[in-house]
Amino acid sequence: MKLNPTELEKFVDALPKMPVLKPKGKKDYVNYYEVRMVEFTTSLHRDLPNTLVWGYEYSSPGPTIEVCSGESIKVKWMNALPQRHLLPIDHTVHGAGKDVPDVRTVVHVHGGVTEPESDGYPEAWFTKDFGEVGPFFTKQIYDYSNNMKSTALWYHDHTLGITRLNVYAGLAGFYIIRSQQEKELNLPAGEYEIPLLVEDKTVNANGSLYYPSQPQPPIPSLPVSIVPEFVGELNMVNGKIWPYLAVEPRKYRFRLLNASNSRFYQFYLDSGQFFYQIGTDGGFMNQTIAVRKILLAPAERVDVIIDFTNMYGKTVVVRNNAPIPYPNGEAPNPETVGIVMQFKVIEQATSIDTSCIPKFPGCVNKIEPELATKERMLTLDVTRDAYNRPVLLLDNKTWSEPITIFPRWGTTEEWYFINTTGDTHPIHIHLGFFQIISRQTFDVEHFNETGEIIYTGDPMPPEPIENGWKDTVRANPGQVTKIIKQFFTYTGKYVWHCHILEHEDYEMMRPFIIIK
Repeated sequence: MKLNPTELEKFVDALPKMPVLKPKGKKDYVNYYEVRMVEFTTSLHRDLPNTLVWGYEYSSPGPTIEVCSGESIKVKWMNALPQRHLLPIDHTVHGAGKDVPDVRTVVHVHGGVTEPESDGYPEAWFTKDFGEVGPFFTKQIYDYSNNMKSTALWYHDHTLGITRLNVYAGLAGFYIIRSQQEKELNLPAGEYEIPLLVEDKTVNANGSLYYPSQPQPPIPSLPVSIVPEFVGELNMVNGKIWPYLAVEPRKYRFRLLNASNSRFYQFYLDSGQFFYQIGTDGGFMNQTIAVRKILLAPAERVDVIIDFTNMYGKTVVVRNNAPIPYPNGEAPNPETVGIVMQFKVIEQATSIDTSCIPKFPGCVNKIEPELATKERMLTLDVTRDAYNRPVLLLDNKTWSEPITIFPRWGTTEEWYFINTTGDTHPIHIHLGFFQIISRQTFDVEHFNETGEIIYTGDPMPPEPIENGWKDTVRANPGQVTKIIKQFFTYTGKYVWHCHILEHEDYEMMRPFIIIK
């Protein structure tokens, strides 16, 4: 039986701080890590029985991996999970048929500039002790070159057909790249820099995770069916339900990640304070901006500073008012998913705060549109399957249809996401970052009838909080979202997809191959 979330007292559990993973040793002269995926029990809330979850190294979210910019590492991701899945599996979903094991995993470092063999291709899955592997599995030990600027990435499961279940079960964690330039900015650091992994869940009264086995209305002919989207009834941060964080009256740096399956968050502080945003998905922005609200779709990240100076003795609640489905759904319940966490400002700082809020934290050189050698017109579509369920598609194609996107290595391309559906889709392209050029409204009905784009408004520049390197972009309904991306690093096979995990799992993902 599902728990009534209003029965749980808020702000009774301290915010957990994720452990930083230590290397096992060296392999081929670089740091070597081993990371096991395991099932274990953990406390989500003081007043709930312990919950059975999946995680990395007995931590959910997983331990933070921290590396230096340009420092190569090796990671052996090891599946040590039981043979039975924690959550209900729909075997009609692509890649999740009865011909493959129920419990299989593959890890993707989201935003990483990673060779294809180590990127976590959805069909490169493996089972316990590598007993069985998917058709694209090539190696047990992944190589990460980390040739990137300072930024907060994250790692999560990416298995074809069951990503939504594996991530919801707990398979996600932060992957942070550091640099010398970051140190020179004199940002809040050490215990004053805190990653915040935010996700929504629903739990049963016995503490167990709830995930629906049927949509509404149910599909009588199927024992288990995928749902169009999953939204939980309560919020968790770093694995705790509505936690609090005791902070000193000083500046703090937060790496904020929306790790939910489908929920969008619009974060704001009930004190009316500013977030000082210094970075996007892909690292520092050219200029710090002060914003009162931050909208994050699933998988998006921001790097922010909050200044608690002169606030001793006060409490500040992080709230959320993003409708779901976004942007035309219902507002969140202000007593449950409208609340994220609380900061409790203690009376005194333990030392003088000498950290800075830099005016110009980074250097993002704009990619000039005239550099693009190709424009790709890519539709976001919705159709129905044999059970009358919605099926979301990219470029009107399913996962297994022939590959149609072949960017040439060394070139720059513009991709136009033409959203004919009623929802915003967070579109993620693997292999590094891109820049948003614009969004522009168009006549959807005319486009559906003729295939011709007639714009009905002027191009809108990216929002201030998106002005920087991105790996995930919100493609809004009735708009053409234009991005520009360079293919300058690796060649090989990657994917692009919607990061609403229920959409990704049910056909809204496509491969592409970067060719020499």
